Amino acid sequence: MRSSFASLKHPVSRPRAARQRQRGAAIISALLVVTLSAILVAGVLWRQQVQIRRIQNQRLMSQALWVSRGAVDWTRLILRSEADTAPTVTYLGGIWAVPIAKTRLSDFLGKVSEADAAEGAQTYLSGSIEDAQARFNLRNLIAVPAPGLLQVDQTETAIFARLLASLGLDGGLAKTVAVRMRASLLQSATRFQNPLSNRLGSAAQTLQPGNAGGGDSSTDQQGPQDETSAGSIDAEPLQFTGVDSLLNVPGFTPDMVARLRPFVTVLPTQTPVNMNTAPAEVIAAMVPGMSLSSAQTLVSRRQTAFFRNTSDVQLALQGAGALVPGLDISQLPIDVTTSYFLVHGRVQYERAEVDRTTLIYRDPLTHTTRVVRVSDQL
Repeated sequence: MRSSFASLKHPVSRPRAARQRQRGAAIISALLVVTLSAILVAGVLWRQQVQIRRIQNQRLMSQALWVSRGAVDWTRLILRSEADTAPTVTYLGGIWAVPIAKTRLSDFLGKVSEADAAEGAQTYLSGSIEDAQARFNLRNLIAVPAPGLLQVDQTETAIFARLLASLGLDGGLAKTVAVRMRASLLQSATRFQNPLSNRLGSAAQTLQPGNAGGGDSSTDQQGPQDETSAGSIDAEPLQFTGVDSLLNVPGFTPDMVARLRPFVTVLPTQTPVNMNTAPAEVIAAMVPGMSLSSAQTLVSRRQTAFFRNTSDVQLALQGAGALVPGLDISQLPIDVTTSYFLVHGRVQYERAEVDRTTLIYRDPLTHTTRVVRVSDQL
């Protein structure tokens, strides 16, 4: 009786166990499908969110760039109006030299409407204008005494050597830089541009054949006859676009370039140094025999009374005892006005930021301005 009951029980329990196993497999399969679907949907939503974020960032950056362009145009208007007021002199007491702290855009434009007020409240501006001709221009190392002829200017090379020495660097590197500059200008479209003419007639004389920057200080050779003038120059050297280009010159290190950065620049044409804005290190290098302490004294006196012409500069140098007897100051590449300015601007629009430096040229006669080049700080 017991054996027969057991024989009846087994056929019934086996299908039930099979059905339970099938039900468990179905549940697991359903969970896997749901999990896979959730993963796929989450991936699609994440990619969509990233794309939306990217579009928002592009919109914010575009808005910040347009605000930056507007700020540059506003700066150009300031420079032009400043030149209309004082066309023959550029000094640190001008309105152009006043920096702008971080300020809301709405504080400049005014709140025309609620929408404009809300938009301007999210935008901040800050920046300053720097006299580019307060620094030594590496372009001055090469003179153009005649169309089609590039010469190393020995006077400017000596000035650069004195500047390097005053900063604790090797003055002999000035010759190497001059040779590299000449080689790079041979590949430049602006290699034969003449220097800015000086309306005061006191400096930056227009170069004529046999006269390079006041006096016959140029040479028709590629450069000083040393190991840097032959064989070591690349066939197509890189162009000098800024102070960082010195890193391509043998002998310069990043620390040396950082040391030179406040005192050296590269402009499209030859330019005189503005004695109203130049730092003491540059002034001491410009005037032969002048010590750094004498230049610092001259800078201190300049804060109370700026130079209106180069005659004032000569009197100040004589008063400081820094003028070498017999030195003709009209032969020095100095002036009291400026045509090149560096505009440093920073725009913050929500989470988008634009940090931009713009080189602006101001025509000395018409006072019109134009943008020469733009560089963004990353």
